[in-house]
Amino acid sequence: MSQHTPPGQIAPHIPADLYQRAQATGQPVVYVVQPPPAGIPWQRIVVPFAIAGAVVAGGWGLVAAICFMLDAAAHTFTVIAAGPLGIGGITLKLARSK
Repeated sequence: MSQHTPPGQIAPHIPADLYQRAQATGQPVVYVVQPPPAGIPWQRIVVPFAIAGAVVAGGWGLVAAICFMLDAAAHTFTVIAAGPLGIGGITLKLARSK
């Protein structure tokens, strides 16, 4: 019976009484197999694009975070290098003047 297994099926189930009746009367056993759906399964296409999209979004997020940190560091450097820092009437001289 393994040589008569339809492609894509491991072992189709035939009830024992039906098989014995077919053997006794000489009737052929007919397999009804549903064909696989036509076309390309969407999961094969969508999953790689979703992973690639997540990688791209993460990369852009990383670039944006690095740009923000460099911008904050540049502003901090210009504030410190500009000279005295004053807040509410209290002035701190952070750099030596020549």
